[in-house]
Amino acid sequence: MNYDYIIVGAGSAGCILAERLSASGRHSVLLLEAGGSDNSFWFKIPIGFAKLYYDKVHNWMYYSEPEPELAGRQIYAPRGKVQGGSGSINAMIYVRGAPRDFDDWAAAGNPGWSYQDVLPYFRKLESHPLGDTPWHGANGPVRISPMKDGAHPICQTFLEGCEQLGYVRNDDFNGAKLEGVGIYDVNTRNGQRASSSFAYLHRAAERPNLKIELHAQATRVLFDSNPEANSKAPRAIGVEIEQQGVKRTFHANREVIVAAGAVDSPKLLQLSGVGPAALLKQHGIGLVHELPAVGQNLQDHLCVSFYYRSRVKTLNDAFSSWVSKIRFGMQYVFQRKGPFSMSVNQSGGFFRTSAEEAHPNMQIYFNPLSYRIPKSNRAQLTPEPYSGFLVCFNPCRPTSRGSVEIASNSVADAPKIRGNYLSTQKDRDEAIEGSRLVRKLMQAKALKDITVEEVTPAGEVTDDASMLKFFREQSGSIYHLCGSCAMGPDPRTSVVDARLRVHGIDGLRVVDASIFPNITSGNTNAATMMVAEKGADLILEDADRTIAAHSLAQNVQRAAAISS
Repeated sequence: MNYDYIIVGAGSAGCILAERLSASGRHSVLLLEAGGSDNSFWFKIPIGFAKLYYDKVHNWMYYSEPEPELAGRQIYAPRGKVQGGSGSINAMIYVRGAPRDFDDWAAAGNPGWSYQDVLPYFRKLESHPLGDTPWHGANGPVRISPMKDGAHPICQTFLEGCEQLGYVRNDDFNGAKLEGVGIYDVNTRNGQRASSSFAYLHRAAERPNLKIELHAQATRVLFDSNPEANSKAPRAIGVEIEQQGVKRTFHANREVIVAAGAVDSPKLLQLSGVGPAALLKQHGIGLVHELPAVGQNLQDHLCVSFYYRSRVKTLNDAFSSWVSKIRFGMQYVFQRKGPFSMSVNQSGGFFRTSAEEAHPNMQIYFNPLSYRIPKSNRAQLTPEPYSGFLVCFNPCRPTSRGSVEIASNSVADAPKIRGNYLSTQKDRDEAIEGSRLVRKLMQAKALKDITVEEVTPAGEVTDDASMLKFFREQSGSIYHLCGSCAMGPDPRTSVVDARLRVHGIDGLRVVDASIFPNITSGNTNAATMMVAEKGADLILEDADRTIAAHSLAQNVQRAAAISS
């Protein structure tokens, strides 16, 4: 079957692309998703992320290769395997990043991607309670909900403590500045998750020009030589999939758009013969086009948590009682309010760890619940058996770079993910600085007054050496993988150009978090959705130019025929 556009991956980016490209009715669009539907209750209720955290049906449950600088541990990397992708299973914290993150994208040779360039797309995608302002949009599909009114009272104690130490309050991390402390926003609407699937794709699903194929695992992109414009570049002409044991092939009249995420986008390109020549040869894959950067430049935020015993009640007490759980459940069902309607990551902020830092270099989460998630798909968090809270930190802009490489020529085999975490001195230094920052914050009077003790790491960490050791042994991904098909002007060091077209190949783009040249200073889902909004505009602009050029050529031919 033929479609104008084939999109591989119905994640945070793919759902937006499908809606935007099909909106005019002029283009036929096929959306392929390896997972199933997101119609379950657990994808709607915010607290449902706990059930999905170790759910093999809806989560790829990837692990890294053993990490040399993290005590040889394999780091867990959950990825959504469902309509909505990782945006259907994440904790929904909505942070765009710092303006300089995107200015750095533009400075790396990507015109049109500075903060001022991308701000209109952030505004376009959101419906914010502040309304139409220079920083926010009022009518976008994704509803943004501040947690200020519903956050646990202990979060205000955290903010008070930070202010006692001289840190400024920030009521809008997506406004004029990123730095400061406050309560996070989440992408929810009426207490339900506002993923790009719910916000965009559900409203577009019945369009006659949009076809959604679920449980459709893309095995490779198909290529042909390009007979047009005397080009020797290969052209993407379709996608081969496996669906419930059956191989199927779809053809693209215009473009194939890979939106499978920071792990599976480079995996699919490599399986299709696009990537480092030596890697493809190693696995017996014919080379279509050599692009050494496919799968390189992988970036992620690495975090670690400090656990505390509290003198005041926290969500541990509430979630440990079945009576409270039932009460919260009833509150959610009838009012769409309460703890079940929010993220458990409620307050925090962005800090500079020294006066020499020109920008915030550390993100903090203050969580009114100290918990573990059992390695099963049980629909619950397991609170620590005491009144407690945790403080988590991650450096904003790590400099370590990793990779994603296929493990074989079979799509069934998980790729080899190497985060290469803590491979730079800067990242090791910031692991220590972040630990110092947490300890400093906990010395504020407001926080000392409510704290019985630090449970973990406590006496294990007493100096810089033990701080680094603790980070090496206990840190984990905060699941912000990006950069593995980076945008840039040089085909030797990047995969796509500033219009998200794959270097050296016609009719093929990548549009998802893998194109980030550098990681953003905060949670990455908002920036991924922005990339999709802008990417859709770029695709439609190029389509209009092609149509106009074709029309002009036809008019010239008619004029020549008449004159002859």
